[in-house]
Amino acid sequence: MVANLTAGSLGGGSLPAEHHGRAGTGPNGEKPQLINRCDGGSDEVNDIHLLDSENGLISISSDRSVRVWLLRDTGQYWPSICHYMNSAVTALNYHEPQRRLFVGLDSGVISEFVISSDYNSMKHVIDYHAHQGRITAVKYSPNHKYILSVARDKYFQFHCTESGKRLGGYLCNSWCTAVEYDEQDKYVFIGDVSGIITVCKLSGGNGVQLIILLKAMEEVFKPYYGMERKGWLYSCGFDCSVFVWDIGGRKGTVFELYGHKNKVTCIYYSSTKEMLFSSGEDMNLVQWDMSVQREITADWNESDSCQLCNRPFFWNLKAMQTQKQQLGYRQHHCRKCGKAICSSCSTRRSQLPRKGHEFVVRVCEECFFSIKDNEKTSLANFYDLKQNVLTMKIDEAKKVLASVGKGGVIKICHCLTL
Repeated sequence: MVANLTAGSLGGGSLPAEHHGRAGTGPNGEKPQLINRCDGGSDEVNDIHLLDSENGLISISSDRSVRVWLLRDTGQYWPSICHYMNSAVTALNYHEPQRRLFVGLDSGVISEFVISSDYNSMKHVIDYHAHQGRITAVKYSPNHKYILSVARDKYFQFHCTESGKRLGGYLCNSWCTAVEYDEQDKYVFIGDVSGIITVCKLSGGNGVQLIILLKAMEEVFKPYYGMERKGWLYSCGFDCSVFVWDIGGRKGTVFELYGHKNKVTCIYYSSTKEMLFSSGEDMNLVQWDMSVQREITADWNESDSCQLCNRPFFWNLKAMQTQKQQLGYRQHHCRKCGKAICSSCSTRRSQLPRKGHEFVVRVCEECFFSIKDNEKTSLANFYDLKQNVLTMKIDEAKKVLASVGKGGVIKICHCLTL
């Protein structure tokens, strides 16, 4: 069963990407300030983890290295550990209370390590031969002693970290790109390149039970399950969008957020600020205000003729002959009401922040004059991170944002908006 909740995001014409959001400054009047940078290796850095107990981070790279970086007295980050694996390191999960490090490899193997308390050494514990292809994400569950993983072999797998045994798996339709886990209810959310989020329930004895397939976007890059705001799932994709799913409400409600001009690669939700942060290959960090009452995207109507002037669309040959029209019209849709309209009835453009449109979008003539000025007020802040962001991590307590760009560059910023 596939639940396609985004009919409004399919079809229609494209529009210029223009936004009038609050660019460059946040609620505290400060944009992120670059305080440091690291060169994460001789190849691309695939993921990072910010340490809670130290001023440091862990990075993994396609050059096969796992590095632990600590801030030195000189004010620079230098690696205290540089460990090379047998193949490219493509996924990372670190559980700091137990100092357990799990790294997924291009070969399909997951290696578990324990890092010493002084962060100067790492001890190999076990290898899990989980997949037949490149691992794209790993997730450790300390409560259930599971290690969850997804890979390009289309499989989701989960193993017991105490026995090392495989407990179950699920074959998806496409390459898997990301995984998220609900510790309390044991639901797992699997994103894949076809844009489907597979929702399953785990059982140590019965394996994996499929719950539902959510059709989201062109490609789900990263799902994030908001444990602090129970029942909300956040996902981003390669079609410039961010989706907010009300999983707990069980009504199929989904909110769409459009504030990026390129692929969105990473998201983070702050429960204390009620803010959602997203970034990607357009170099922007977007801070979404999630404390406001947002509106779901209007479903796009299906019609053979314009629903305002009744002019036929170009495939409606019978109406074209009846109305003696030489050429039919191209179909567009109003982003506010969802009506199918022609270009003559949709010459107006407007922001619709409560519907997630921070850029100006197409609206019909009727809706344009009904939009009040306060409905156009931006609900997002925009910051230029000055690099294509492949992944991003945030430490709210330290007000630190770390982003990874192309070429293995890791930028560390002080962000007062956190």
